Amino acid sequence: MSKIKTCVSLYSLQDEYLNKRMSLEDIFKFLADNSVEGIEIIPDQMMHNTPHPSEETLTEWDRLVSTYKMKPVIADVFLNTNLYKNRELTKKECVELLIEEIKLANQLGIRLIRLVSMVPAFVIEPLLPYAEKYNVTLALEIHAGLSFDVKKTQDFIKEMKRLDSPYIGLVIDTGIFCRRLPRVMADYCKHLGTSQEVIDYINHIFEQGKDPRKVYLENGGFPDDLKTLLKSDADYFFAHMADGYENDPFTVLDEYMPYIKHFHFKLFEMTETGEEYSIDYKGILQYLHDKGYDGYVSTEYEGNRWVLPGNPMKEKEQVLAHQALIRNVIKTLEGQEVY
Repeated sequence: MSKIKTCVSLYSLQDEYLNKRMSLEDIFKFLADNSVEGIEIIPDQMMHNTPHPSEETLTEWDRLVSTYKMKPVIADVFLNTNLYKNRELTKKECVELLIEEIKLANQLGIRLIRLVSMVPAFVIEPLLPYAEKYNVTLALEIHAGLSFDVKKTQDFIKEMKRLDSPYIGLVIDTGIFCRRLPRVMADYCKHLGTSQEVIDYINHIFEQGKDPRKVYLENGGFPDDLKTLLKSDADYFFAHMADGYENDPFTVLDEYMPYIKHFHFKLFEMTETGEEYSIDYKGILQYLHDKGYDGYVSTEYEGNRWVLPGNPMKEKEQVLAHQALIRNVIKTLEGQEVY
């Protein structure tokens, strides 16, 4: 059996679900019919009254998992510390909220929780007994724009290493490996009024092997030559959004491989050649294969947020094309026949 296994984040099909073109069962059936091995879910998004769904909801979940032989791989959990207008949640409240999420994951048959970026490190130690009791691992997402050099990320990693538990780890989002700016994002911003000059400037940063975030940090903000190009709100919007795509070498993961529990394989746009426009998935999978990674990689489609008005959503087509790419690369790496 392959060490690198594939799954799909149901987030990828959120427009189909939100606009009622597909029910949760339709999504399960669609993925099962297309040989998807496992699923990733944001319970808040597709499960009413999370983290305390009704018995009826839980029974229906069990039926779907059983009927479609789908492996529930990971639950994406958010910690909203700003629930109240006048204060942030206390440490005790943060821990109590996450305990409920651990219990829910256990009820759903899920053994891994992705904690959204910037979750404070102080939650780890008090949550560890619950993670062990309910057999649910907690893993912080390392996300573009909030990557390894951000203080809250560093604080979490330091605490993770100190506790050194199999129940604490990381989820890596491959938005940190963008070799090109997502074209769909640039096209959308151009539709809003961003000038081609500003888009070309950002594209050139990637062509040099850098990324906007690092360039902005080096310059204490927008570089002076970029500032001269920014003429409209649309230009500023684009320039700000562009720093959410990083261009790190794969080797940035070297020291963290023992802690990595899961990957979000970000998808912005599958091209006609069967490649993802911005990210080198053959390179990433080769790296993971060489490192002996044993776990899931999850298609996470985000190109849906950049679909131009009046154009159809192609979530299903994009997801299937991405899954085909990943599976074929894995088969090639493992010396299996590619179809």
